[in-house]
Amino acid sequence: MIIVSVSEQMLYQRRKTGVWYAYPVSTASRGTGNLSGSFQTPLGRHRIAEKIGHGLPLRTAFRARQPFCIYDPETDDPKKDWILTRILWLSGCETGKNRRGRVDTHNRYIYIHGTHEEEKIGTPASHGCIRMCCEDMLELFENSYAGESVRIGK
Repeated sequence: MIIVSVSEQMLYQRRKTGVWYAYPVSTASRGTGNLSGSFQTPLGRHRIAEKIGHGLPLRTAFRARQPFCIYDPETDDPKKDWILTRILWLSGCETGKNRRGRVDTHNRYIYIHGTHEEEKIGTPASHGCIRMCCEDMLELFENSYAGESVRIGK
C-alpha cells in the first residue's frame, strides 16, 4: 500500500513485510484536483496500472512511456518536464472522482516518476504527477507491484 500526503509532500509505502518506508516527493504546483487539463494532482484511491522501465539505467528519459535517452544535465534542456528512471502509471478506482470521463487519472497520464529537478523535491512543483528523486524512484519501483493500492490525500 502506498499513501501520498500532499500537505507533507511525502510518499509512504507499507511493504509486504509490514515495514513502512517514507520518501519525499513533489506534487503539482497548482495543488490538487481531478479534472483533465487542470495540471493538478488527483486525489482519492488509485492503483498502479503499469510499471514501466524495468532494468533500464538510472535517469533513463521517457517520452510517451518509451525510453529515448539518458538524461544529461550538461546538454538536455532543464526547463522541460523530464520523466526519468521509472514510471508507475496510476489508474483511479473511484468512478466519477478519478475514473472515467473528465476525471480519469489513467487517461490524464498521471505517474509516479523520477525527476531531474531533485532540488524541488519536498515542494509542490510538478504538472500533476508525483515526482521523486531518481534513486528513491528506483527503490520504490523495485518494491512495488502492478495493482498495488495508492491513496492520494491532502
